[in-house]
Amino acid sequence: MKVILLERVERLGSLGDVVNVKDGFARNFLLPRSKALRATSSNMKVFEAQRVEIESRNAAASAAAAKAAQRIDGQTYVMIRSAGDTGQLYGSVSGRDVADAVNAEGARIDRSMVALDKPIKTLGLHQVKVRLHAEVSATVTINVARSADEAERQARGENVIASQFEAERASEAEAAADMLEGGAGSQEAFAPDEA
Repeated sequence: MKVILLERVERLGSLGDVVNVKDGFARNFLLPRSKALRATSSNMKVFEAQRVEIESRNAAASAAAAKAAQRIDGQTYVMIRSAGDTGQLYGSVSGRDVADAVNAEGARIDRSMVALDKPIKTLGLHQVKVRLHAEVSATVTINVARSADEAERQARGENVIASQFEAERASEAEAAADMLEGGAGSQEAFAPDEA
């Protein structure tokens, strides 16, 4: 199906381009979201008559998105989640969770703007791209941790999972050294009585 793009669509074209797309993509995505019109002769005339208005509306939307992007670009948002000892989350962090965290801080984004290829399933710092407009995007950092203290440590660059394992190894080594120095199981404790 041939369509006229009413805004820039990634990997397809820019405003005013006439492109050939699959019927399902046009019917289910481009046409319902007012991103394109069917490329008929009457729609071509209507588009050309309204081209200046459409371009100015698109420029205004792009400018508003750029202003919003300045507010959130580079920001870090903390999400507290339950996780196992290896750092694997018991659930996952989805695009909706990211949008809710950003909106809680005062910005206004929709979950469809969050570009997550796959859900976040581990603790740590994760870079997430937010597309505010076809031409404007921002990158935010999602700090997924089990507690606020852990989130602060991760923000400073510490790997909390590795630190946890190192602390456990150190305590086990200390317990083993204590046993060798005369703790439980030493030879002196079991020496026979002299009579």
